[in-house]
Parts: sequence; C-alpha cells; structure tokens
Amino acid sequence: MMLRGVAHGAKETFTLLLTRYLSSNTGLKFSSAWPDVANRTFLIHSNYTTDTKSREENKKTLENLYSLSVDITKIRRLKEWVLLQDVAYVKEIAGILQEMGADESTVASIIERCPEAILHTPAEINSQRALWQLVCQNEKQLIKLIEQFPESFFTTEYQQNQKANILFFQELGLKNNIITRFLTSAPNIFYNPVKKNKNMIETLQRNYLNLGGSEANMKIWILKLLSQNPFILLNTSTAIQENLEFLQKNYFTDQEVLQLLSKLKGFIFQLNSTTMQKSMLFSKNIFKCSDQELKQLVLKCPALLYYSVTVLEERLEGLLKEGISIAHIRETPMVLELTTQIVQYRIKKLSALGYDIKSGNLESLNGTKKDFEVTYGKIQSKKERPIFNPVAPLQIED
Repeated sequence: MMLRGVAHGAKETFTLLLTRYLSSNTGLKFSSAWPDVANRTFLIHSNYTTDTKSREENKKTLENLYSLSVDITKIRRLKEWVLLQDVAYVKEIAGILQEMGADESTVASIIERCPEAILHTPAEINSQRALWQLVCQNEKQLIKLIEQFPESFFTTEYQQNQKANILFFQELGLKNNIITRFLTSAPNIFYNPVKKNKNMIETLQRNYLNLGGSEANMKIWILKLLSQNPFILLNTSTAIQENLEFLQKNYFTDQEVLQLLSKLKGFIFQLNSTTMQKSMLFSKNIFKCSDQELKQLVLKCPALLYYSVTVLEERLEGLLKEGISIAHIRETPMVLELTTQIVQYRIKKLSALGYDIKSGNLESLNGTKKDFEVTYGKIQSKKERPIFNPVAPLQIED
C-alpha cells in the first residue's frame, strides 16, 4: 500500500538547502552518470553545426524570429550556433506555446533564453507537453513553468525515462507539485533509467530499517527525504554504504546516524568520507575536545561534518575578528552555519541596539533571515519598552 499526499518543505527551503550544501562544499560526489548529465548542453550542441566562422545565419530563421519580436542579439551572444542550422521550427514552436496561452512577449522571452527550443520538432515538443501535463494542473501552470525554466522543458532527449520516473514518483506517493519542482529544479534525476531510481529508493529503505527505523514510518521518511533533496538519486549504493560506515566507525550509534540523516536531509550521501574526516579532525583540534565531545558537537551542528576545512577556517576567523572566543563558539556551534558576511551584518544590526554579542548569547545570530528578524524585533522592543516603576506616584490632573 503506497502513501499518497505527503509533502514536506517549501520551495524556498529546498532552494536554500540546495545552495548551501552544493555551493559551499568541495567534498560532494555524485554517481558516475553525473558527467553525462552535466555535459547535456554540449552533447545537444554537438549534434548541430558549430562552425560559426564559415557558416552564414539562416535567413528564414532570422525573419521568423524578427516577426515574433525576438531580440536576435541576445541569441547571438548566448548561442549563435542555433542561427546557423539549416532547419528550425520557429513558427511551429511559437504556435505550440501560444496554444498553451503564451502571449507574444512570453514567446519571445522563452526563445531568447533557450534558443535551441526552435531546433526541436513540433512532435517532440507536443510529446513533452503531454508528459508535463501528467503533473501540471492546467496549461496555464505549464506555460508559467516553461517561462521560468525553459531549458528543463526543452530537454527532450530522455522522454521515455522522464515518463517512467514521473509515474514511479506518483506511485511512490509524491504530490504532483513536488514532482513539478523536481522537473524544473532537479531535472537530471529524470534522465536516470527508472530502474536505477527504484534501486536507490530500495537501498535507502533497507538502510533506514537496518538503522532501527520503523516500517510504519519508513515511507513517510523516504518521501520527506526526497522532497528535501531529490539529488540523492544521483548517488550510488556504494556511496551511501561508505558514508554510513564512516559514521558508525566514528562511534555514532544507529539512532544518531538516523538523526544526522534527518538533519542533513540526505546530503550526507553526497559527501566524501575523506573530507568529512578532515573536517572532524579540524574541529577536534580547534575545540580541544574528546571523540565523544566532538560527536555531540556534530550532532548539535552538522556543519562541522559537511563543510570543508577551508570553509570552517574562514568562518571561525570571521567570528574571532568580531571578538568572539572559541569557547563561546563551542557553546553555540550552529553559528558556523552562517557565512562571514551574514554574521558581520547581523552583529552590526544588533550592536546598533546596544547589544554586545561578545557577552551575549550567540543564539541571537542564528537561524534564517526570518528567524533573525524576529529575534531582532524582540530585542528592539525590549530596548524601547519603558520601565514601569510600581512605587512611582501617578500623575493625576485635578
């Protein structure tokens, strides 16, 4: 029996996590299929003429683009090779987009940002249209997604895999709005054969149960993990096993490993055991703690595990320059989740209220932008609130 309708995390959270983990950590590793996916644009490009010096631009293509008010200079600057092709389907692709509700300016914008769209046949695009309609509420939503993420939509080389994976995710219990987010923000997972994605899900389920997770909670756990980090499907079973074994060798209990998996939202499987070891050793030396104390620090602040030594050094240095001691940081290690720029900005704002972060609680710096604004507002209100003296005489007019 499949669970349906479970969705966790907003788009903003997904984007924040994605940016935080993928951009700041040099120890991430993906499956061997990743280079093929990363080179997708190059492979598409290589199927067409690329000699921009000896070829002339297709006059018919230019005329059709001009008739749609497309800015040709943008295409020349972005992907001039598209204009050199003997065959293009400018009017046909524009017609399909207009059928879905796109106005002239929207059509022009889509083509300017994804010029290779005009090189696909109408049959290919209609097939892609039908495919995305499996998870879109209506064509109004579909055209909005195409406008925001044209390259994801106009990648038609993996349609069979895309369809099989969409149906698999629906069967698994993921809501359509989550699947559309995957299609636009994590399209690479749909290029995998569905069998590979199924094997990864089975591997995750098996490890969850082996770590003491319950059968009753397993499906919800899997759906939550996928919703927060679909890129976990780009890993290999070997990578998952290696990283779990690394944690167990470093004295984390099964329950603590599950706790870390939930906190890290699956990104731990994209880390490199060598990098994690270096980061943990660095933290142990900096905070002068035992193995058991280090483990508790990591459970409190997984940043000590997933950020590289270079990132941790930079952030510690930034905090020390602000007059914050190592002992103070050790009490509230979650402050290392923040970039040096964010820390400096928040300290400056709090200092303007007369709040001394060196003697205060570092928790005041932590959290998302919204969390900090709430904290800042409370401190500001407390500062501005008049002090009530219960024994002071009341001013009463006669």
